[in-house]
Amino acid sequence: MSAVTISTGQRRRAVLSSLIGNSIEFYEFLIYGSFSSLYFGKLFFPSFDPTTGTLLSLSTFAVAFVGRPLGAFVFGHYGDRIGRKATLVTTLTVMGGATVLIGLLPTYGTIGVAAPVLLTVLRFIQGCSLGGESSGGFLMALESAPPNRRGLLTGIVGTGNAWGLLLANGVLLLVTQLSERQILAWGWRLPFLFSAVLVGVALQVRLRLAETPEFARSKAEGAVRSRPALDVVLRHGLATLCASLAALPMFLVFYLGSVFSLKYGATINVGRSTVLELLVVSCVFLILAMPFFGWLSDRYNRKAVFVGGIAAMTAAPFAWFPLLDTRSFPLMALGFLLLFTGFAANYGALGTFLPQLFPTVLRYSGMSISYNVGGLLGGAVGPIIATSLLSSYHSWTPIAVYMAAAGVIGLVASVFLREYSARRTAAAQHPVELPTAVASPAVSA
Repeated sequence: MSAVTISTGQRRRAVLSSLIGNSIEFYEFLIYGSFSSLYFGKLFFPSFDPTTGTLLSLSTFAVAFVGRPLGAFVFGHYGDRIGRKATLVTTLTVMGGATVLIGLLPTYGTIGVAAPVLLTVLRFIQGCSLGGESSGGFLMALESAPPNRRGLLTGIVGTGNAWGLLLANGVLLLVTQLSERQILAWGWRLPFLFSAVLVGVALQVRLRLAETPEFARSKAEGAVRSRPALDVVLRHGLATLCASLAALPMFLVFYLGSVFSLKYGATINVGRSTVLELLVVSCVFLILAMPFFGWLSDRYNRKAVFVGGIAAMTAAPFAWFPLLDTRSFPLMALGFLLLFTGFAANYGALGTFLPQLFPTVLRYSGMSISYNVGGLLGGAVGPIIATSLLSSYHSWTPIAVYMAAAGVIGLVASVFLREYSARRTAAAQHPVELPTAVASPAVSA
């Protein structure tokens, strides 16, 4: 079988498409997080006291993380069955449609309890879509890249969450120039409706993509599995579980840093616009740092960079919170950079390390399921638990301990992670020999 080749132009389109798609998906996902923290309690849960309303609003944010593993299973199945491109076009369209519909929703004051119910349903659909999109974008770049540049190119795709956060916070800054009354009346809808324009642009790029060479080769060789997602769970369960736990601290740091920081800033009298400016600085740092750590994983060891990021995230909260408490912009910015350095290392290597824990024909399912189960464990409940701890103890210390505990779990799980090719080599070098009493009947047959 001759090798499937890919041109430089196709490779660039694969990276660009994945970067744009990830950026838009995270913009749509994170703009919801910001508004759920700041406004949705009043718009969709007005009959509760402010703290309870915020917690309920953040619960609808968490619902998407419940949808992410389901979306990972479904879209992972089709990504490994029919191809990366078609699946990614579908996830982008579904996410865009759900986000626009959120922008058109009547609020509680108009239709009562049906409003938060519909909001929750659309948020769940957002989560399902992101469950298939984020991993597929990494795979599109990984399987189109030369072996010595996989970390760099997937690291570039990984900056999609920073671009998405940057765009979400930029739009939020613009919207918050309106009065509180205008925002609650109609201004909150604008960021969600704006996503229709972004999705249209992204689809123009994505529809021009070719399928990845590695999937095309697997399909031509008849190696595509009939039930890839189920095969991942049944045959690679330990790798999937450990990868999910290893992703836990990364999700926790990202969503507490990007969503909960707005709530914490308010409690220490740091203005919302100041926190958003700090997040803009953090995004610029991540856009530069993640490709660097991806490049580093190409030159040295992917797993070492991945695990080193977890170790840094385990310690960082104990510096982040005290630096925030200074209310000095330079020191708070330093705190965010310390928090996100470990994240940048971990996420910069994740896009090339996690897929290679699984065989090519199961990569979409394997990465999607493990990545999004980690998201459910870390991102779904993280802001809720942090908000509850802050309300109960009026201190950042329990939150930092919670984040550090997640880091320890990730470090322990990482010990058991080995790339699929290494596991196969080890199995070939140390085959399991059957006892003679068991082997003899098979020989005689």
